[in-house]
Amino acid sequence: MNSTARRARVVGALVVSAALVGSLAACTTSPTSSGTKGGTYTLWDPYPDRDASSTWAKAVDACATEVGVTIKRTASNTGDTVKDLTTAAGNLPDVALVDNPKVSTLADAGLLTTTKQNGFDVSSISKNILSAGEIDGKYYGVPTGANTLGLYYNPTVLSAAGVDIASVTDWASLTAALQKVVASGKKGITFSAVGTEEGSFQFLPWFWGAKADLTKLDSSSADAALSLWTDWLKKGLAPNSVIQNTQGTSWDEFKTGAYGFAENGSWFKGDADKAGYKSIQIPAENGGAAPAPTGGEFMTIPVQKDTSRYATSAKIVGCLSKGDTAATALGYVAPTKAGADAQLAADPTLKFWITAVGDAKPRTADNLGIKYGVISEQMYTAIQAALSGTATPSAALSTAQTAAAAKLK
Repeated sequence: MNSTARRARVVGALVVSAALVGSLAACTTSPTSSGTKGGTYTLWDPYPDRDASSTWAKAVDACATEVGVTIKRTASNTGDTVKDLTTAAGNLPDVALVDNPKVSTLADAGLLTTTKQNGFDVSSISKNILSAGEIDGKYYGVPTGANTLGLYYNPTVLSAAGVDIASVTDWASLTAALQKVVASGKKGITFSAVGTEEGSFQFLPWFWGAKADLTKLDSSSADAALSLWTDWLKKGLAPNSVIQNTQGTSWDEFKTGAYGFAENGSWFKGDADKAGYKSIQIPAENGGAAPAPTGGEFMTIPVQKDTSRYATSAKIVGCLSKGDTAATALGYVAPTKAGADAQLAADPTLKFWITAVGDAKPRTADNLGIKYGVISEQMYTAIQAALSGTATPSAALSTAQTAAAAKLK
């Protein structure tokens, strides 16, 4: 979902090379099969860490061969890609990859075509992933794939503390497990509550797990979620460092072996496998799995003066999104059932994360669109206030709701 997570995916890629070989092979059919020949098409992506030798760059090259065109790729950091798109002034790329919450911002600015305009068929894309790019029933992009959050645990620490992971089914049983871990001399849980989108991203499973609504930040359900986190800090079940932790630094804490649990993303699966850590879905307040947010980029087709270019741009996106092509190259769970099935066949250990992504929910769901950014800013501000002790959870959320409502008028 961000540069930290993207760097981590290099270490913790979700899929084995066998799946990638199959994906790239699927993208190397004869150029004549596409019905399109010649021309140069531009693609912007937020992966400056992936050079020409990377699996992603090779996937792009393979799709260029299939479609029968030259693809000129430009890579920059996520924020820079969005900024460059908003200032391109008539010089937009043919295809642009952007973090999924930014799709609505760019669409609202009139910079993106809908799938109806560009002719891309989204019928095979998993709806819960696709809906991150949906506004008023129109789709403005196609997911490369998705990652999400889960609850990692250290079996060695839990065993020593007498915690059976099967007993962790809701907030009360999780808190009881944390208490046992701390009583055994270890630390409870680490996560990221930093005052940025990462903090909101990590809070959402608890927020949604309490059945809270993003349009009502001051609800009793939202208060219950923030009170859970606040109480963990007060009782020493989570460290004060979570207030500054990014997802990367939180993971570094967990890797010390001192913690029983860590909330973090699927991009750390490789690291976790090597260390022997396991995962469960984040529990909802009263049991069952809480919806976790989806992370990942969308492939969008920006507006062009020459609308005849859309057909070929759609073929490029089609090649990258079919099966598990882009998802495999970028370390995501594929956005289609066929793609996810291919990944699972290549690596059965992906079953947990494929299930978790299937249960996940986009941050801009419920037709929030560009409203999400405003709401998220107030959410992470409230989290910071509550965890630092400058306001009670209730007061912090009340202030957040008032500020969000004023900005969204």
